[in-house]
Amino acid sequence: MVAGARPQFVKLAPVFKALNASGHFLIKIVHTGQHYDHLLSGIFFSELNIPDPDYNLGVGSASQAVQIAEILLKLSPIIQAENPDLLIVFGDTNSTAAAALCAAIHKIPVTHIEAGLREFDKNIPEEINKLVTDSVSTLYFCPTNTGVQNLLKAGITEHVYHTGDVGMDLLFNLGQEFEASKDLLDRMGISAGNYIFATCHRAANTDNIENLTEILRAFAAAPRPVVFPVHPRTYKVMVQYNLLDAIPQCKLILTDPFGFTDTQILIKNAAMVLTDSGGVIKEAYFHQVPSIIIDKQTEWLEILEEGWSVIAGPSFENISRYLHNFEIPEHHGMSLGDGKASEKIAQLIYEYLQSGQ
Repeated sequence: MVAGARPQFVKLAPVFKALNASGHFLIKIVHTGQHYDHLLSGIFFSELNIPDPDYNLGVGSASQAVQIAEILLKLSPIIQAENPDLLIVFGDTNSTAAAALCAAIHKIPVTHIEAGLREFDKNIPEEINKLVTDSVSTLYFCPTNTGVQNLLKAGITEHVYHTGDVGMDLLFNLGQEFEASKDLLDRMGISAGNYIFATCHRAANTDNIENLTEILRAFAAAPRPVVFPVHPRTYKVMVQYNLLDAIPQCKLILTDPFGFTDTQILIKNAAMVLTDSGGVIKEAYFHQVPSIIIDKQTEWLEILEEGWSVIAGPSFENISRYLHNFEIPEHHGMSLGDGKASEKIAQLIYEYLQSGQ
Protein backbone atom coordinates (compact mmCIF):
# COMPACT_ATOMS: atom_id res chain seq x y z
CA MET A 1 0.00 0.00 0.00
CA VAL A 2 1.49 3.34 -1.05
CA ALA A 3 0.36 6.70 0.34
CA GLY A 4 1.93 10.07 0.86
CA ALA A 5 -0.62 12.78 1.68
CA ARG A 6 -3.30 13.48 4.28
CA PRO A 7 -6.30 12.39 2.15
CA GLN A 8 -4.59 9.09 1.37
CA PHE A 9 -3.96 8.22 5.03
CA VAL A 10 -7.69 8.69 5.62
CA LYS A 11 -8.41 6.23 2.80
CA LEU A 12 -5.63 3.82 3.72
CA ALA A 13 -6.78 3.36 7.35
CA PRO A 14 -10.09 1.52 6.73
CA VAL A 15 -8.68 -0.47 3.81
CA PHE A 16 -5.69 -1.62 5.88
CA LYS A 17 -8.07 -2.63 8.67
CA ALA A 18 -10.25 -4.67 6.29
CA LEU A 19 -7.32 -6.36 4.55
CA ASN A 20 -5.68 -7.17 7.88
CA ALA A 21 -8.90 -8.50 9.39
CA SER A 22 -9.40 -10.88 6.48
CA GLY A 23 -6.26 -12.79 7.43
CA HIS A 24 -5.35 -13.35 3.78
CA PHE A 25 -2.61 -10.78 3.26
CA LEU A 26 0.86 -9.74 4.30
CA ILE A 27 0.74 -5.95 4.03
CA LYS A 28 3.63 -3.53 3.62
CA ILE A 29 3.05 0.22 3.82
CA VAL A 30 5.17 2.73 1.89
CA HIS A 31 4.97 6.41 2.90
CA THR A 32 6.34 8.52 0.06
CA GLY A 33 6.84 11.55 2.30
CA GLN A 34 4.91 13.84 -0.07
CA HIS A 35 3.32 15.29 3.09
CA TYR A 36 6.02 15.34 5.78
CA ASP A 37 4.67 17.95 8.22
CA HIS A 38 3.50 16.17 11.40
CA LEU A 39 0.12 17.93 11.19
CA LEU A 40 -0.44 16.52 7.69
CA SER A 41 1.23 13.15 8.14
CA GLY A 42 2.42 11.65 11.44
CA ILE A 43 -0.64 12.64 13.43
CA PHE A 44 -2.84 10.61 11.09
CA PHE A 45 -0.85 7.41 11.57
CA SER A 46 -1.27 7.60 15.35
CA GLU A 47 -4.85 8.88 15.35
CA LEU A 48 -6.16 6.39 12.79
CA ASN A 49 -4.23 3.40 14.18
CA ILE A 50 -2.17 2.90 11.04
CA PRO A 51 1.07 0.96 11.72
CA ASP A 52 4.33 2.80 11.17
CA PRO A 53 5.24 2.55 7.49
CA ASP A 54 7.67 -0.17 6.48
CA TYR A 55 9.36 2.33 4.17
CA ASN A 56 9.49 6.13 4.09
CA LEU A 57 10.81 7.57 0.84
CA GLY A 58 11.14 11.08 2.26
CA VAL A 59 10.58 12.88 -1.04
CA GLY A 60 9.46 16.10 0.65
CA SER A 61 8.10 19.20 -1.04
CA ALA A 62 8.81 19.74 -4.73
CA SER A 63 7.14 20.26 -8.09
CA GLN A 64 4.89 17.58 -9.55
CA ALA A 65 7.60 16.42 -11.97
CA VAL A 66 10.31 16.25 -9.31
CA GLN A 67 8.13 14.44 -6.76
CA ILE A 68 7.07 11.84 -9.32
CA ALA A 69 10.66 11.33 -10.47
CA GLU A 70 11.90 10.99 -6.87
CA ILE A 71 9.21 8.45 -6.01
CA LEU A 72 9.99 6.39 -9.12
CA LEU A 73 13.69 6.32 -8.23
CA LYS A 74 13.16 5.42 -4.57
CA LEU A 75 10.20 3.04 -4.91
CA SER A 76 11.66 0.96 -7.74
CA PRO A 77 14.27 -0.93 -5.64
CA ILE A 78 11.65 -1.56 -2.93
CA ILE A 79 9.27 -3.13 -5.43
CA GLN A 80 12.11 -5.23 -6.81
CA ALA A 81 13.08 -6.42 -3.33
CA GLU A 82 9.55 -7.09 -2.05
CA ASN A 83 8.11 -8.40 -5.34
CA PRO A 84 4.50 -7.92 -4.20
CA ASP A 85 1.51 -9.68 -5.74
CA LEU A 86 -0.35 -6.38 -5.86
CA LEU A 87 0.22 -2.68 -5.26
CA ILE A 88 -2.56 -0.45 -3.92
CA VAL A 89 -2.75 3.30 -4.51
CA PHE A 90 -5.33 5.87 -3.41
CA GLY A 91 -6.82 8.99 -4.96
CA ASP A 92 -5.04 11.37 -7.29
CA THR A 93 -1.84 12.76 -5.76
CA ASN A 94 1.67 12.70 -7.22
CA SER A 95 2.31 9.68 -4.98
CA THR A 96 -0.62 7.88 -6.61
CA ALA A 97 0.55 8.35 -10.19
CA ALA A 98 4.22 7.70 -9.46
CA ALA A 99 3.59 4.50 -7.50
CA ALA A 100 1.15 3.17 -10.10
CA LEU A 101 3.58 3.86 -12.93
CA CYS A 102 6.47 2.28 -11.03
CA ALA A 103 4.48 -0.88 -10.31
CA ALA A 104 3.35 -1.14 -13.93
CA ILE A 105 6.95 -0.84 -15.12
CA HIS A 106 7.82 -3.80 -12.88
CA LYS A 107 4.75 -5.72 -14.12
CA ILE A 108 3.03 -5.64 -10.72
CA PRO A 109 -0.79 -5.35 -10.89
CA VAL A 110 -2.06 -2.00 -9.65
CA THR A 111 -5.23 -1.49 -7.63
CA HIS A 112 -6.63 2.04 -7.81
CA ILE A 113 -8.93 2.99 -4.96
CA GLU A 114 -10.99 6.02 -6.04
CA ALA A 115 -10.75 5.12 -9.72
CA GLY A 116 -12.61 6.70 -12.60
CA LEU A 117 -13.09 10.22 -11.27
CA ARG A 118 -12.42 13.06 -13.68
CA GLU A 119 -12.37 16.86 -13.71
CA PHE A 120 -11.76 17.05 -17.50
CA ASP A 121 -9.09 19.73 -17.25
CA LYS A 122 -5.49 18.70 -17.85
CA ASN A 123 -4.26 21.97 -16.38
CA ILE A 124 -5.11 20.48 -12.98
CA PRO A 125 -2.20 18.40 -11.60
CA GLU A 126 -4.59 15.93 -9.98
CA GLU A 127 -6.30 15.29 -13.33
CA ILE A 128 -3.00 14.21 -14.87
CA ASN A 129 -2.46 11.88 -11.91
CA LYS A 130 -5.93 10.36 -12.31
CA LEU A 131 -5.40 9.69 -16.01
CA VAL A 132 -1.93 8.18 -15.56
CA THR A 133 -3.07 5.94 -12.71
CA ASP A 134 -6.17 4.60 -14.42
CA SER A 135 -4.23 3.97 -17.64
CA VAL A 136 -1.92 1.45 -15.92
CA SER A 137 -4.24 -0.06 -13.29
CA THR A 138 -5.64 -3.58 -13.24
CA LEU A 139 -8.31 -3.36 -10.54
CA TYR A 140 -10.58 -0.29 -10.41
CA PHE A 141 -12.56 0.47 -7.27
CA CYS A 142 -14.91 3.38 -7.95
CA PRO A 143 -16.52 5.37 -5.14
CA THR A 144 -19.45 6.43 -7.31
CA ASN A 145 -21.32 5.28 -10.40
CA THR A 146 -19.91 8.37 -12.14
CA GLY A 147 -16.48 6.77 -11.84
CA VAL A 148 -17.74 3.55 -13.43
CA GLN A 149 -19.31 5.47 -16.32
CA ASN A 150 -16.16 7.54 -16.94
CA LEU A 151 -14.09 4.35 -17.21
CA LEU A 152 -16.68 2.81 -19.53
CA LYS A 153 -16.43 5.85 -21.83
CA ALA A 154 -12.67 5.36 -21.87
CA GLY A 155 -13.10 1.70 -22.89
CA ILE A 156 -12.15 0.28 -19.47
CA THR A 157 -14.63 -2.41 -18.44
CA GLU A 158 -12.66 -5.29 -16.91
CA HIS A 159 -12.25 -5.50 -13.12
CA VAL A 160 -14.25 -2.29 -12.60
CA TYR A 161 -16.31 -2.21 -9.39
CA HIS A 162 -18.63 0.34 -7.79
CA THR A 163 -17.73 -0.14 -4.12
CA GLY A 164 -18.59 3.18 -2.50
CA ASP A 165 -16.08 5.56 -0.96
CA VAL A 166 -13.62 4.15 1.60
CA GLY A 167 -13.44 7.53 3.33
CA MET A 168 -17.08 7.04 4.32
CA ASP A 169 -16.10 3.79 6.06
CA LEU A 170 -13.89 5.70 8.46
CA LEU A 171 -16.61 8.25 9.17
CA PHE A 172 -19.18 5.53 9.86
CA ASN A 173 -16.76 3.65 12.13
CA LEU A 174 -15.66 6.68 14.15
CA GLY A 175 -19.00 8.51 14.24
CA GLN A 176 -19.37 8.53 18.04
CA GLU A 177 -15.99 10.21 18.49
CA PHE A 178 -17.27 13.29 16.66
CA GLU A 179 -19.86 13.95 19.38
CA ALA A 180 -17.35 15.12 22.01
CA SER A 181 -17.16 18.58 20.54
CA LYS A 182 -17.97 21.17 23.21
CA ASP A 183 -14.46 21.46 24.67
CA LEU A 184 -12.88 22.07 21.27
CA LEU A 185 -15.51 24.66 20.29
CA ASP A 186 -15.22 26.41 23.66
CA ARG A 187 -11.43 26.64 23.35
CA MET A 188 -11.85 28.31 19.97
CA GLY A 189 -14.54 30.70 21.15
CA ILE A 190 -17.22 29.37 18.79
CA SER A 191 -20.51 27.52 19.17
CA ALA A 192 -22.25 24.84 17.13
CA GLY A 193 -24.03 26.17 14.06
CA ASN A 194 -22.59 29.67 14.39
CA TYR A 195 -19.36 29.47 12.41
CA ILE A 196 -18.04 28.45 8.98
CA PHE A 197 -15.25 25.91 8.44
CA ALA A 198 -12.87 26.67 5.57
CA THR A 199 -9.88 25.13 3.82
CA CYS A 200 -7.85 26.19 0.78
CA HIS A 201 -4.86 24.32 -0.61
CA ARG A 202 -5.23 23.49 -4.32
CA ALA A 203 -2.52 24.80 -6.62
CA ALA A 204 -5.07 26.59 -8.81
CA ASN A 205 -5.83 28.80 -5.81
CA THR A 206 -2.54 29.00 -3.93
CA ASP A 207 -0.42 29.61 -7.05
CA ASN A 208 -2.75 32.32 -8.35
CA ILE A 209 -2.57 35.40 -6.10
CA GLU A 210 -5.70 36.94 -7.61
CA ASN A 211 -7.68 33.78 -6.86
CA LEU A 212 -6.31 33.48 -3.34
CA THR A 213 -7.02 37.15 -2.61
CA GLU A 214 -10.62 36.77 -3.79
CA ILE A 215 -11.07 33.72 -1.56
CA LEU A 216 -9.54 35.33 1.53
CA ARG A 217 -11.65 38.48 1.01
CA ALA A 218 -14.74 36.27 0.96
CA PHE A 219 -13.63 34.47 4.13
CA ALA A 220 -13.10 37.80 5.92
CA ALA A 221 -16.48 39.16 4.77
CA ALA A 222 -18.48 36.05 5.73
CA PRO A 223 -21.61 36.55 7.87
CA ARG A 224 -20.21 34.25 10.58
CA PRO A 225 -16.73 33.66 12.04
CA VAL A 226 -14.59 31.51 9.73
CA VAL A 227 -12.36 28.79 11.21
CA PHE A 228 -9.51 28.50 8.71
CA PRO A 229 -6.84 25.83 9.37
CA VAL A 230 -4.11 26.98 7.00
CA HIS A 231 -2.22 24.46 4.87
CA PRO A 232 1.56 25.12 5.06
CA ARG A 233 1.72 25.84 1.32
CA THR A 234 -1.14 28.33 1.57
CA TYR A 235 0.40 30.06 4.58
CA LYS A 236 3.74 30.41 2.79
CA VAL A 237 2.05 32.23 -0.10
CA MET A 238 0.01 34.41 2.25
CA VAL A 239 3.18 35.53 4.02
CA GLN A 240 5.17 35.97 0.80
CA TYR A 241 2.58 38.34 -0.70
CA ASN A 242 1.57 40.08 2.56
CA LEU A 243 -1.98 38.82 2.23
CA LEU A 244 -2.33 38.58 6.00
CA ASP A 245 -1.80 42.33 6.30
CA ALA A 246 -3.93 43.26 3.31
CA ILE A 247 -7.07 41.38 4.35
CA PRO A 248 -9.20 42.17 7.44
CA GLN A 249 -9.10 39.28 9.90
CA CYS A 250 -11.73 40.30 12.42
CA LYS A 251 -13.79 37.18 11.67
CA LEU A 252 -10.99 34.88 10.52
CA ILE A 253 -9.78 32.33 13.05
CA LEU A 254 -6.45 31.19 11.57
CA THR A 255 -5.09 27.92 12.99
CA ASP A 256 -2.63 25.15 12.20
CA PRO A 257 -4.14 22.10 10.45
CA PHE A 258 -6.14 19.81 12.75
CA GLY A 259 -6.02 16.06 13.16
CA PHE A 260 -8.74 13.90 11.66
CA THR A 261 -11.12 13.77 14.63
CA ASP A 262 -10.95 17.49 15.41
CA THR A 263 -11.49 18.27 11.73
CA GLN A 264 -14.65 16.14 11.73
CA ILE A 265 -15.92 17.81 14.90
CA LEU A 266 -15.43 21.24 13.33
CA ILE A 267 -17.11 20.21 10.06
CA LYS A 268 -20.02 18.47 11.80
CA ASN A 269 -20.82 21.51 13.96
CA ALA A 270 -20.33 24.17 11.27
CA ALA A 271 -23.17 26.06 9.66
CA MET A 272 -21.42 25.72 6.31
CA VAL A 273 -18.10 24.68 4.76
CA LEU A 274 -15.92 26.56 2.25
CA THR A 275 -13.32 24.36 0.56
CA ASP A 276 -11.39 23.32 -2.52
CA SER A 277 -10.67 19.88 -1.01
CA GLY A 278 -12.44 16.83 -2.39
CA GLY A 279 -12.02 15.08 0.96
CA VAL A 280 -13.62 17.93 2.90
CA ILE A 281 -16.50 18.12 0.38
CA LYS A 282 -17.21 14.44 1.07
CA GLU A 283 -16.84 14.82 4.84
CA ALA A 284 -19.24 17.78 4.91
CA TYR A 285 -21.71 15.74 2.86
CA PHE A 286 -21.49 12.84 5.33
CA HIS A 287 -22.23 15.20 8.23
CA GLN A 288 -25.08 16.81 6.24
CA VAL A 289 -23.41 20.21 6.26
CA PRO A 290 -23.65 22.25 3.02
CA SER A 291 -20.42 23.16 1.26
CA ILE A 292 -19.43 25.92 -1.13
CA ILE A 293 -16.67 24.81 -3.49
CA ILE A 294 -14.05 27.53 -4.02
CA ASP A 295 -12.69 25.71 -7.06
CA LYS A 296 -14.00 25.75 -10.62
CA GLN A 297 -14.99 22.07 -10.75
CA THR A 298 -15.36 18.91 -8.71
CA GLU A 299 -15.43 15.20 -9.46
CA TRP A 300 -18.09 14.60 -6.77
CA LEU A 301 -21.06 15.12 -9.06
CA GLU A 302 -23.50 13.16 -6.91
CA ILE A 303 -23.10 15.69 -4.09
CA LEU A 304 -23.73 18.55 -6.50
CA GLU A 305 -26.81 16.83 -7.91
CA GLU A 306 -28.30 16.38 -4.45
CA GLY A 307 -27.70 20.06 -3.74
CA TRP A 308 -25.36 19.68 -0.76
CA SER A 309 -22.55 21.45 -2.64
CA VAL A 310 -22.39 24.32 -5.11
CA ILE A 311 -19.47 25.53 -7.21
CA ALA A 312 -18.60 29.17 -6.58
CA GLY A 313 -15.04 29.16 -7.87
CA PRO A 314 -12.40 31.57 -6.53
CA SER A 315 -14.81 34.49 -6.74
CA PHE A 316 -15.57 36.92 -3.90
CA GLU A 317 -18.92 37.73 -5.47
CA ASN A 318 -20.03 34.11 -5.98
CA ILE A 319 -18.82 32.88 -2.60
CA SER A 320 -20.52 35.80 -0.81
CA ARG A 321 -23.78 35.22 -2.69
CA TYR A 322 -23.92 31.54 -1.74
CA LEU A 323 -22.96 32.29 1.85
CA HIS A 324 -26.07 34.43 2.15
CA ASN A 325 -28.45 32.43 -0.06
CA PHE A 326 -27.69 28.70 0.22
CA GLU A 327 -30.81 26.56 0.35
CA ILE A 328 -30.16 23.39 2.33
CA PRO A 329 -31.70 20.40 0.49
CA GLU A 330 -34.33 18.25 2.17
CA HIS A 331 -32.97 14.97 0.78
CA HIS A 332 -29.69 13.22 1.68
CA GLY A 333 -29.12 10.07 -0.34
CA MET A 334 -25.82 8.82 1.18
CA SER A 335 -24.70 8.40 -2.42
CA LEU A 336 -21.05 7.80 -1.46
CA GLY A 337 -21.66 4.43 0.15
CA ASP A 338 -22.82 2.51 3.19
CA GLY A 339 -19.59 2.25 5.16
CA LYS A 340 -18.73 -1.20 3.76
CA ALA A 341 -16.51 -0.25 0.81
CA SER A 342 -13.26 -1.47 2.39
CA GLU A 343 -14.72 -4.88 3.19
CA LYS A 344 -15.92 -5.23 -0.41
CA ILE A 345 -12.49 -4.21 -1.70
CA ALA A 346 -10.68 -6.72 0.54
CA GLN A 347 -12.88 -9.54 -0.72
CA LEU A 348 -12.52 -8.52 -4.38
CA ILE A 349 -8.72 -8.32 -4.09
CA TYR A 350 -8.63 -11.77 -2.49
CA GLU A 351 -10.81 -13.23 -5.25
CA TYR A 352 -8.63 -11.64 -7.92
CA LEU A 353 -5.39 -13.00 -6.46
CA GLN A 354 -6.94 -16.43 -5.93
CA SER A 355 -8.05 -16.52 -9.55
CA GLY A 356 -4.47 -16.17 -10.73
CA GLN A 357 -5.44 -13.71 -13.49
